[in-house]
Amino acid sequence: MLVADRVAAVDSSIVGREFPPVGPYLVSAEKVREFATAIGWEYADQVPPTFPIVLAGASMNAFLAESGLELSRIVHGEQRFSFQRPIVPGDALTSTLTVASLRQMGGNDIIGTTTAFTDTTGALVGTASATLIHRGEQA
Repeated sequence: MLVADRVAAVDSSIVGREFPPVGPYLVSAEKVREFATAIGWEYADQVPPTFPIVLAGASMNAFLAESGLELSRIVHGEQRFSFQRPIVPGDALTSTLTVASLRQMGGNDIIGTTTAFTDTTGALVGTASATLIHRGEQA
């Protein structure tokens, strides 16, 4: 079988599906400092703009587990963040992943996801949009 002819690993009915929320995750000053140090961000009482990847990663892992997709076949293609307000230490955030798009290319599944981050009142704090490439079995 040619790679381009393989049956898609991901069912198109997954598009639009919202997965169960993950969290809440307490954004502590200690966790922010650890993350800032790991990425080389000079901590000045600001949460790095990429900090929500911690929550997005937890939601993505839950999505992969529920979908039966293998992490070892995932390539992270793109990541974007947008914010309604800054994240600050003390926030307790919940993340909810939705599959926004799916297409097949060269025997691979290209999955677009959007993860919304909400605070304890349910207000949207920000979103993370990602493109995941689920490699075909022979890709």
